[in-house]
Amino acid sequence: MIIVLKPEATKEQADELLARIEERGLKSLYMPGSERTVLGALGDERVLGELRLESHPMVESVKAILAPYKLVSREVHPHDSVVSIGGATVGGEAFMVIAGPCAIESKEQFTQTAEQVKKHGAHALRGGAFKPRTSPYSFQGLGIEGLKIMGEVKTALGIPAVTEVVEASDIQAIADHADALQVGARNMQNFRLLKQLGECGKPVILKRGMAATIKDLLLAAEYIVSEGNENVILCERGIRTFETATRNTLDLSAVPFIKQRSHLPVIVDPSHGTGRRELVEPMSRAAVACGADGIMVEVHCNPPEALSDGAQSLFPDQFAAFMQGLRPFVEAVGKKL
Repeated sequence: MIIVLKPEATKEQADELLARIEERGLKSLYMPGSERTVLGALGDERVLGELRLESHPMVESVKAILAPYKLVSREVHPHDSVVSIGGATVGGEAFMVIAGPCAIESKEQFTQTAEQVKKHGAHALRGGAFKPRTSPYSFQGLGIEGLKIMGEVKTALGIPAVTEVVEASDIQAIADHADALQVGARNMQNFRLLKQLGECGKPVILKRGMAATIKDLLLAAEYIVSEGNENVILCERGIRTFETATRNTLDLSAVPFIKQRSHLPVIVDPSHGTGRRELVEPMSRAAVACGADGIMVEVHCNPPEALSDGAQSLFPDQFAAFMQGLRPFVEAVGKKL
């Protein structure tokens, strides 16, 4: 429920209404504006109706929040959110590029790749320390050792880093070394993990599940935000369809659709979305054109020898050309690379 107060309403009167909302076990929101103060009340709809806030003399109007995802919807938060990852921003006028290998394989491999992606303009590093793989025989990542490598390399280069969290028990260890925690497609609806990430406070990159609807994705984000962490970035990484020409079907229509309904920034992962390095550049340009706030791409210092996802990883010289070719597209939509 959204409660719009009259222009003459005071802070004390707003606090009185907030107290009434909280007394009934509901979550309250206080959103002061330049012309009006807006309050929010989230919870059981039957209890919301019993409050009868529309009869209060300082209440101008009351309306229901129609979207099932309340806090991430534009009904509650009409303006675009901007999230900071170690000083680099996602959203607004900034266009973020996150780049690096799928997995951290060694300090030498990660350092070489990190140096190249920073040199050619990436704003943040990516690299997996814990790797959830479809096959139990595939490389599962270096774990804590990989986290330590990431921490050392990002500190030495002065660039923020992003890595995936698989288990709720690993959140604190990852937060100690990374600037943002990524929830992979397989964990998008791991609700216990999402709730604990909401309590963590660190920025979260939430990837869309392989068979998830947009509504599913936004409700997953609601789990994180409802626990107090507003620093959520959504990531379209492709969904599984009957098409076999590409690894996944990269659903770029999801980007403008989500941005019409949610204030959260949206980035695109064309590497996982296609599984083919020759498609990463055109799909990245298309992502810019349809309104994405950033992209996440895989780059490896030696893709043929990569232990994970070599076929979709760019060579360093390809990434350099990729960044040069991306710039005019970013500038054409009014953003800064």
